[in-house]
Amino acid sequence: MTTITTRESGKRSYPIWLLVNPKHPAVRYYIWTPVVEVIQDKVYREIHKRIDTTDIFIWNVVRESGMVPNTLNWWGAEVEAEIVMFRELILEHKPKILITFGAFPHEFVRRALEIKPQKGPKYWGTSILKEEFEIAIQNFDINQTNNIPLLRRVVESGKFIEGNNNCFSQELVEHYFSYVGTKIAEKIIENKDSFNEWVE
Repeated sequence: MTTITTRESGKRSYPIWLLVNPKHPAVRYYIWTPVVEVIQDKVYREIHKRIDTTDIFIWNVVRESGMVPNTLNWWGAEVEAEIVMFRELILEHKPKILITFGAFPHEFVRRALEIKPQKGPKYWGTSILKEEFEIAIQNFDINQTNNIPLLRRVVESGKFIEGNNNCFSQELVEHYFSYVGTKIAEKIIENKDSFNEWVE
């Protein structure tokens, strides 16, 4: 079944973009909401500011859910056209942080940013996305577009249900939202002078 959803919301000029698989639009609520709550808390405690998330830019990486590749048509011509269009958006608006949720949006953004080698559908399991998150945080540079991958599915009870490998320590599993939110907040705090989206 193909679902057509609203392609975008927010302002393209906003420095943080959320990139969503249109098959899983609820990640904005059940993953992003707890993560941004941690970010807001950490930023407020450290620098007594809150990020204005009113106009955060949210983009479905493809225009309809039927275009989401599966193992048979992983990167067809219409998906490649979407990647080219998205690359042009990045070049025009120069976002600082791209938050992706799960395998497909992450690889989509990697291809838009022309990061090699290109990977297939089975590559981006939980453990590899965790490594990619760590690399993204370690290499964070406010002067370029940073691709920060988050998991698409996490159960707050402490058990990851995305992928078969439990690659996080039990403590980290229980505190995923806190962990990733804190790491992202630290980068925002480090670069607070370059980040102008504060609540007045």
